[in-house]
Amino acid sequence: QVQLVESGGGLVQAGGSLRLSCAASGRTFSSRTMGWFRRPPGKEREFVGAISQSASNTRYADSVKGRFTISRDNAKNTVYLQMNNLKAEDTAVYHCAASRLFAYTYLDEGSIRPGSYDYWGPGTQVTVSS
Repeated sequence: QVQLVESGGGLVQAGGSLRLSCAASGRTFSSRTMGWFRRPPGKEREFVGAISQSASNTRYADSVKGRFTISRDNAKNTVYLQMNNLKAEDTAVYHCAASRLFAYTYLDEGSIRPGSYDYWGPGTQVTVSS
């Protein structure tokens, strides 16, 4: 069982930055691909990015590529989402998610689907004012 808790959300002006953190419980964090998803108000949940177990691979949605960066610290059981040049359309609840063990190392199409992740955090609100 893995428990995930996000932090770092808040209110920021357009063009600003935020760094989200996601802390995981347990001893299997380093064996799981981690993903970030978001749910904008009134919309479906969407993929933001993912990072493989050893951080050798990352993948991003086109809408955030070049502005967002995912990283992880396996010694701290934590994954991060650095968000720069934020836009109003980035407003959403952001969730981190953990895959099953040893899955999606090469971040194939499965890594962008919510159903590929077994564990989810409750989310943190990010609001970008224009």
